[in-house]
Amino acid sequence: MTVIVVATHNAKKATELHRVLTAAQVSAEVKALRDFPAYPEPAETERTFEGNALIKARAAAAATGVIAVADDSGLEVDLLNRMPGVRSARWSGPDATDESNLNLLLAQLHDTAEEDRTARFVCAMAMVTPEGTERLVRGVMEGRLVLEPRGKNGFGYDPIFIAEGYSKTNAELEPEVKDAISHRGKAVRKMVPLLKKQLGKR
Repeated sequence: MTVIVVATHNAKKATELHRVLTAAQVSAEVKALRDFPAYPEPAETERTFEGNALIKARAAAAATGVIAVADDSGLEVDLLNRMPGVRSARWSGPDATDESNLNLLLAQLHDTAEEDRTARFVCAMAMVTPEGTERLVRGVMEGRLVLEPRGKNGFGYDPIFIAEGYSKTNAELEPEVKDAISHRGKAVRKMVPLLKKQLGKR
């Protein structure tokens, strides 16, 4: 069976991607980076989600010799001129954690009105093959932010993000509900036919 590597060290993100790909019945063995020998991590130097996703996927495909899927995702807050954006994972500095990023963002929004806290999660997903084929897709989830974190199911900024049309935060949603509406779920579903087409050539 053909192997696909999900190019991330984020265990929760890898699990989420694996779950959505499996549900889409992609006929390949989906592995994580931990299943391959370590290689030097590429610097994410691009200013777009798409650029950084390609950097990660290209490095993984070159190092592992299998089809690589990588995503770069983040939160765009309208009040902050669409930041943190590509810096979402490092918003509070080079030693950032989910908690420190969340606390910094909450501090920056502490005196804002709920109707002004519009935001969106964006996910750019890249597929790169060892032969050099490259594909890109994008998924977006619109919503708003709350100032009291709620829920234990998500990660990152999920505890303060409420998707459009919902009253629960992403971290309060069941995984299958989140997959159906999330930026990453949307990107994966766009990527699935491209992956299947590529797998059909092997």
